[in-house]
Amino acid sequence: MCTMICERAEMEGSAKGRDGWFPLEMANVSYDHPFNAPWEYGLNIDFVNQSQGVGSRVAVELSPQSAKRLAETIMEALKRGEADPQIKVSVL
Repeated sequence: MCTMICERAEMEGSAKGRDGWFPLEMANVSYDHPFNAPWEYGLNIDFVNQSQGVGSRVAVELSPQSAKRLAETIMEALKRGEADPQIKVSVL
C-alpha cells in the first residue's frame, strides 16, 4: 500500500542530470515504494527544476537507515563548516 507521504522544499543549488548541470528549484522527498531499489519502502528524493522539463531531475532512493545516516552527515558537515572562522559564508 502506498503511503502518500511526500514533503516539498524550495532549493537553491545545482544538480547534474542527463543533459548536464541545471539550477535546482525544488526537492520532493517521499517515504514510499522506490521505483528501482529492492525494498518495500524507502526514502525517495527528487531534485528538480520543473521549469526546465524532465531532463532537469535527479532521483535518489535510499534505505531508511542510509537516509538517517545522510541527514546526520549533512548536519555534521554544516556544523563544522559554520564553526570554522576561516570559512566565509556567501549569501546570494
